[in-house]
Amino acid sequence: QVQLVESGGGLVQAGGSLRLSCAASGSIFTINTIGWYRQAPGKQRELVAAITRGGSTNYADSVKGRFTISRDNAKNTVYLQMNSLKPEDTAVYYCNGLVVTQNRGYWGQGTQVTVSS
Repeated sequence: QVQLVESGGGLVQAGGSLRLSCAASGSIFTINTIGWYRQAPGKQRELVAAITRGGSTNYADSVKGRFTISRDNAKNTVYLQMNSLKPEDTAVYYCNGLVVTQNRGYWGQGTQVTVSS
């Protein structure tokens, strides 16, 4: 079992920055990839950024150059640094831990990010 807890969301003006954290606990050694997803009202959940156990990263085109995913292995935490935020970045942000051997992903509870214009 894996538990994920997000934090760091809030209200920020356009052009501002936020850093989200995803703290993992439980059988963290089983996690292959951690991804940040977001879901805006009336829209489907979409992948924002992901980082693999080996450190490879990928980003949605809409956030490339503005968002950075990173991890602190000592703290079992993955971060999403979000800069130059836009109103369209407003969403609930979730982290997901993919465990390939279990063929499932574990979700956190989400954290709200609101960007005002």
